[in-house]
Amino acid sequence: MINRATPGYTCPTTLHLVGPQSWTEVPALLSYEISDPFAVRITFGDGAEEDGISWLVGRDLLQAGLDRPAGEGDVRLWPSRTSGDVLFLHLRAPSGEALFEVSRGTVAGFLQLTASVVPFGEESSVLEVDGELAALLSNGGADPTGR
Repeated sequence: MINRATPGYTCPTTLHLVGPQSWTEVPALLSYEISDPFAVRITFGDGAEEDGISWLVGRDLLQAGLDRPAGEGDVRLWPSRTSGDVLFLHLRAPSGEALFEVSRGTVAGFLQLTASVVPFGEESSVLEVDGELAALLSNGGADPTGR
């Protein structure tokens, strides 16, 4: 679904938290906004940001994880060897870590929609880097572009 207020996409999905003896369904929302073209936000919970926990994950990292192990440190992804539609997502924070299964097809479809808003490799073209850099170089003074 497209969000008309800020161009981008959101996609409700269900992740499965892998536990020692069972899986727990966790509702989540994948979000992409043109204002942050390099990132995808994963909000856990009912989708209400103030109630849920959010992680920002690199869009390129998600794309790479569809086909091969990707990431290191706090966020890692890899496709299942035994099921074509399973993508594993491992998140680590100081408070603990979690392993999720998510539909590879859902993530791939979501990423295709984001590419229709901002093609992969074109993320920098939608950022106003020159204006932001000018403001920084002016020691925080007035923006020379008149914004």
